[in-house]
Amino acid sequence: MIRHKENSQHYRWGHNCDGWHLVESDALSIIQEIMPPDRSEKLHYHEYAQQFFYILKGTASFEIDGEIFEVTENTGFHVFPKQKHRILNKTNSQLEFIVTSQPKSHEDRIEL
Repeated sequence: MIRHKENSQHYRWGHNCDGWHLVESDALSIIQEIMPPDRSEKLHYHEYAQQFFYILKGTASFEIDGEIFEVTENTGFHVFPKQKHRILNKTNSQLEFIVTSQPKSHEDRIEL
């Protein structure tokens, strides 16, 4: 099945961030997300889910266990289960990325 933002379920999260569920199952979640400038999500971890973030547009900052990593377009970042993390957009441009979670992470999120 061909999937894109226009034929996928949309949701809002954080402060004016958007997401589209491209694949949504218990075993796998693939979401395309847009984060406006100067936004971040809350620090959290997942007990079971691993995640892979692939940056489509912009530059993302990832805080992982207190360390900051800058990730640019056409580059990905792997987060392992139990790693305390969050994604930030510290730029003045929109950030667009794909986040893949295996298994799905929504019921496996522990906020700090």
